[in-house]
Amino acid sequence: MITTGVVLLALIVYGSVVTLRSGTYTTAQWLDFVVAGVSQGSVYALIALGYTLVYGILRMINFAHGEVFMGGAFTTYFVAQWLSLSECSRQAARDLPAGACSAVAPLESHPLLVLLVLVLFSASVSLALALVLERVAYRPLRDAPRLIPLITAIGASFFLQYTFRGLYGSGIKAYPRVPALEGAIMVFGVRILRTQAVVIGAAVLMMAALFLFVQRTKTGQAMRAVSEDKEVAALMGIDVDRTIGITFAVGGALAGAAGVLYGLIFGQVHFFMGFLPGLKAFTAAVLGGIGNVPGAMLGGLFLGVAESVGPSLFLEGLGVPSPHQLKDAIAFGLLVLVLIFRPTGLLGEQVSRRA
Repeated sequence: MITTGVVLLALIVYGSVVTLRSGTYTTAQWLDFVVAGVSQGSVYALIALGYTLVYGILRMINFAHGEVFMGGAFTTYFVAQWLSLSECSRQAARDLPAGACSAVAPLESHPLLVLLVLVLFSASVSLALALVLERVAYRPLRDAPRLIPLITAIGASFFLQYTFRGLYGSGIKAYPRVPALEGAIMVFGVRILRTQAVVIGAAVLMMAALFLFVQRTKTGQAMRAVSEDKEVAALMGIDVDRTIGITFAVGGALAGAAGVLYGLIFGQVHFFMGFLPGLKAFTAAVLGGIGNVPGAMLGGLFLGVAESVGPSLFLEGLGVPSPHQLKDAIAFGLLVLVLIFRPTGLLGEQVSRRA
């Protein structure tokens, strides 16, 4: 395995050197790649936090978490669509008699307020989905062998996918554009699209809030205690079931908020949208060190930047045709590379086995 890792690392270094020496891209273009990667990685990081929180407490991988992310984003699409219509448009759609009405849609007149409403609504939907999953699918299997909850999570993932397909249809829905977020701004000489700035700023605020919540609040202390030892935490008076439920709720809320940010970046949602981002978020959690909150944040950002920069930096120098179609291969290849040299992840710690 070490030999394989050395060969992969050598190819990456060689391809990068060839690309940089060729001068194919300007400094501004490289910065654009990095900014795009950070914005996409911020979404991965928010989803990855749900994986790492649940694993930290239950030592299980919630493979239905991608569908929790999808459920919030897909449901919020209809709210966003309604808020993108003016009062006059809504009256015309319902064949109501024309009267005094506003011709400006709320999404245009109060964009930041509407975006906040959409994020809160999506977070609420995903939070509810996560709680239902925990109560119905996972809690009865808490003392079962680890393989059983894992299979249950995969089944729950397919159940949610096709439930939402039946409810909302299999077509791709286009998120309404936000006029206030069109264009770009300059930050320290770096050009950043307004959409990217909002996504990065919102993700940083939510990740910082989660870190403070886990480290500074009594509920966060209870979560860390349950993560260390559920039985001892129960003897100390901590309500283990309630703490686990809060953990699922927090992870679900972050995934729902990430769904709206994903909609802002890519502009569309569909019933299968949770699979690949969910898989990549799981990859990010493993990269950072599964069970480690800062590690999930770092892993998400690292993966997003690698996906954005990697095809141009690593593969073009190797003469690979259509390198941007291989960004998923780069993401999972980097996972293999990191795990070869650092099996516990970037911020993971080696923990000795209990006797």
